[in-house]
Formats: sequence, C-alpha cells, structure tokens
Amino acid sequence: MIHIIDYGLGNIGAFLTLYNRLNVPAKACKSADELKSADHILLPGVGSFDHAMDLLDKSGMRHTLEELVIDKKIPVLGVCVGMQILGDRSEEGVAHGLGWVPGTIRSLSTRFENQSLPLPHMGWNDVESTRPVALFNGLVDPRYYFLHSFFFDNSNPEDSAATANYGQSFTCVVNRGNVWGVQFHPEKSHHFGMALLKNFSEL
Repeated sequence: MIHIIDYGLGNIGAFLTLYNRLNVPAKACKSADELKSADHILLPGVGSFDHAMDLLDKSGMRHTLEELVIDKKIPVLGVCVGMQILGDRSEEGVAHGLGWVPGTIRSLSTRFENQSLPLPHMGWNDVESTRPVALFNGLVDPRYYFLHSFFFDNSNPEDSAATANYGQSFTCVVNRGNVWGVQFHPEKSHHFGMALLKNFSEL
C-alpha cells in the first residue's frame, strides 16, 4: 500500500484519486502509528524548503520515516518540495534537509543563459533519463508539469536519474538506492504522471 505523508503540504487528494483510478491501495498518514506499516511512501510538498522541514518535524512522523527509509529500505518518492528536502540544504533558507541524497537546492536563475526567462518555471517540459530507471518503465518521450524556482544540485552525478531544460539542463529526478525524488508534479501530468506513479508502486 502507498502511504502518503500528510504533514500539511501537497495535494494529497489528487494522489489518492490517481491511485484509486490505478486500483492501487493508498492512504494518507497523519501520524507515526499510521506510517509504521508502509511498504511504499510518497512525500509530497509545495512552498518553501524551511516551511516543509518545519512541518515535517512538527508532524511527529520524521523519526518513523527515517527508520523506514534508512533502516528498512522502504521505497520513498519525494515530489516537488518533497524532493528538495531529500537534500542537505537550500539556498532558499537555513533549515537542514533530510540529507538522504547529498546536494544543495539552488535557484534556477543560476542556470540561466538567457536572463529574461521568468521564474517560476511553470508548465509542461520534456524529461530525459540519464540512465535506465524503473520509474520510466514503458514510457516514451515523457513530459511532465513543472512549477518551481529552485532545483536539486546533486553532489554525486550518479544520483541524477533524469534532466529537464530551462535555461540550461538541470536534474529533475534523483535516485539513490530506495530514495527517489521528482521535481515535477506527476499528479498534474495526466497519463505520464499516472504511469510514473504506477511504476513507483511496483518498485
């Protein structure tokens, strides 16, 4: 069953609706007790890095989450800011991230060759795998919906699983062992998003 962490950020209802359409059992979790039985974890998020970390700490689920992901190697998928907090820190604030995928969250403006590009990066964009990854099984020329101003600058190039281009190429999917993160919104990306979420459920 997919356990979706409900700590006050992210469109929980949209993920539940999509998994219902896929006939994949899923539920929202608001406590550590609800999370303990997870075999797959989805960590959504919108807004700022520091706010997300603050809410996750206050939710009472962080310790259990870390036990499941680090000790038991349960697959986890971070989405948007949920992906960013997998890293060490963000230029956007001062909070420490989860540190599961080494890297720093930086402004997209640092990647712009054309300074006239607006922020946030919003809309559909092509996503290109940098290596074979299970999340993209069966997908051809995937496109996803983005809404963000910061990107994951991963310390280890091998942790980058896919890139997109806005000004220049940037990592939009990270993967380190059982830890996955996507910068785009699969819940807003129609059949490409549904296919990715189904693939995650089958990891």
